[in-house]
Amino acid sequence: MTLISPGKRNTQEDQRGISTMALSVWNYCVPLAIITAACLVNTARCQAVQAENVTVLEGGTAQISCRLQNYDGSIVVIQNPRRQTLFFNGTRALKDDRFQMVLFTQRLVRITLTNVSVSDEGGYFCQLYTDATHHQVATLSVSVPPETPTVEVKQEAVEGGEAELTCVSPRSKPATTLRWMRNGREIPGVVSQQDNGKTFSVSSTIRIPVERKDNGAALNCEAIHPALSGQKRVRHYRLDVYFAPTVRIVSPTGILREGDSLSLTCSITGNPLPRDITWSKINDTLPERAEISGPTLQISRLSQSHNGTYLCQAQNNYGRAADHYTLLVYDPGAVVETHSAVPYAVIGGVLALLVFTVICVLIVTIWCSVRQKGSYLTHEASGLDEHGEVQEAFLNGNDASQGKKEYLL
Repeated sequence: MTLISPGKRNTQEDQRGISTMALSVWNYCVPLAIITAACLVNTARCQAVQAENVTVLEGGTAQISCRLQNYDGSIVVIQNPRRQTLFFNGTRALKDDRFQMVLFTQRLVRITLTNVSVSDEGGYFCQLYTDATHHQVATLSVSVPPETPTVEVKQEAVEGGEAELTCVSPRSKPATTLRWMRNGREIPGVVSQQDNGKTFSVSSTIRIPVERKDNGAALNCEAIHPALSGQKRVRHYRLDVYFAPTVRIVSPTGILREGDSLSLTCSITGNPLPRDITWSKINDTLPERAEISGPTLQISRLSQSHNGTYLCQAQNNYGRAADHYTLLVYDPGAVVETHSAVPYAVIGGVLALLVFTVICVLIVTIWCSVRQKGSYLTHEASGLDEHGEVQEAFLNGNDASQGKKEYLL
C-alpha cells in the first residue's frame, strides 16, 4: 500500500481540475469560434432580427417595428421594457389596449402604442426563437414639449425700486430653454433647472429697475424646445409699477358771475388708482349747494359767499397728493362801474398832459423874454461909452489932421 501525502494529493487534484476546465473551454470556444467565423462570412444569416429606435411626442402614437431575416415560421415575441410579453406570434399576451398589432409578415412585425407617456420609455425587445434565440432592442424615447410658461412676481415693482420676475416652465423633456425679451432685446436671467425623474422643470429670474414710465411696459418670456419644430411658446407680461398719485383740478375758463354754476373735476393718476377722493374748502366748510359726484365738485347759483380756495386730495398705499382752486365770483354791477370809469380816467390823463405842456411853454417863453431884454441893455451901455469919447475929443480941440472918427449913435 502506497501512502500519498496530503500535499501531493492536492497537487494531483488541481492538475485534474485544470485538465477538466481546459477540456470544457475547448469544447465551448471552438464551436463558438466556428460560429463566429461563419457569421462574419455570412452576416445575413446570423442577423435574423432587426429593431428600429423610435422618438415620439408625449400623447402621440409610437410605431415599434421588428424586421425579420430568413424567417422560417419560428416564434416571434415582443416584450416591453419590464420584460412583459406584449405579443406572442401575433397574439395579445398583455391586457393593454394601447398596444395594437398592425402588421405581421415574414419580413416585418409592427405594433403601435397610442397615448404615449414618459413611463412607456425604454427598450422594447424583438425576439425570434429559432435554433438559437435572436433578439434586438427598439428604444422608445418620449419627448415632452413645454406648455406656455408662467410668470411669477417675486417682488412688487415700486417706483424707484426693482421688479423681480420669474418665468417658469414646470415640465419638459429634454429641459426647455427660457429667454426674457423686452423691445426685441434679451434680458439676461438667472436660470435654475430641476430633475423630476424623467422630466425637467426650468425657471429664469430677472431683476430690473423700474420707474413710473415703465408701468404697462411689455415683457415676453419665450420657451424654446426641439419638440416645437422651431416654434416658441411665449408668455406676454406687462409690468405693474406702483406709484403715488398725482392730482390736477380741471377748472372752467372765463369770469364767473353771481348766479353762474361751477364745475371742478379732479384728474387723478396713480397705481393703484385712489378710490377715495376728498373735496374741502380751506378755512371753511363746503357750501350747502355743493354736490360731489366721484371726482367732480359742482356748485350752483354762485354768490360772493362762495369765494375761497377749494382743495382736492387723493391717496393710495404709496403716497398722497393735492391740488387747489381759488374761486372769485364777480359782481356784475361792480364790473359795469369799473368799465364806465375807464374813459374818465383816460380823459383826466389827457387833460393833465395838456396842462403840463402849457406850463412848460410858458416857462420857456418867460425865460427867452428875460434873456432878450438883458442883451438890449448891454448894447445901450456900450453906445453911451462911445458918445463920451466924442465929447472929450471936441473939448480937447483935436483937429482933422489927427484923423476923423465917426460915431454912430
